[in-house]
Amino acid sequence: MKVIKKQNNSKMCMICGMDNSFGVQAQFYELEDNSVCGIFTFKEEHQSYPGRVHGGMISAMLDELACRAFWVLEPKKLGVTLDLTTKYRKPVPYNEELKGIGKIIKKTNRYFIAECKIFNENKEVLASGEIKYLVMPDEAITDASYDDEMCYEIKDSIKEIDICD
Repeated sequence: MKVIKKQNNSKMCMICGMDNSFGVQAQFYELEDNSVCGIFTFKEEHQSYPGRVHGGMISAMLDELACRAFWVLEPKKLGVTLDLTTKYRKPVPYNEELKGIGKIIKKTNRYFIAECKIFNENKEVLASGEIKYLVMPDEAITDASYDDEMCYEIKDSIKEIDICD
C-alpha cells in the first residue's frame, strides 16, 4: 500500500512520544486507502507475563491507531475515547517489529468509530478492537497546543508498506 504521508510524533505520549523513554515511540503512516499503519516494537518494560506484552499496552496501541486514523480524515482535530473493545487473539510479543492498521468505519460531526488490528510479521492478527471517540474542541481536552505537542517530524524513506489486512 502506498504511503501518502508520515504523521508527526509527540513529546511524551506513551505510544508515540519521542521524549518518553518508557514509551513505544511508534511511527504512523497515512495510506492511500485513508487508513493508518503503525510500525512499532513493544519493549520488555511493556510486559505482563514474561514474553508477552501487557493487555493495557495492547489496548493503548489500538486506541492510538483509532485516533490517528481519524487524523487521516481530520488532521489536528482531537477527541476522547468513549468506548474501546479489545479482542486478544494471540500473545503479543515484545522486541519484535509489529504493524497496526486503523480504519474509520463511521464518522459524524460528534463522534467516530474505528476498527483497528495489530499483526505480527507472519500477518497473523494478534489483537483487534473497535473504538468510539467523541470529537471535542482542543481546549476541552488539554491546555497544550497540538502543534507544540506533536512537534516531531521524523523523516524516513518508507514509501510503501505491505499491509496485513
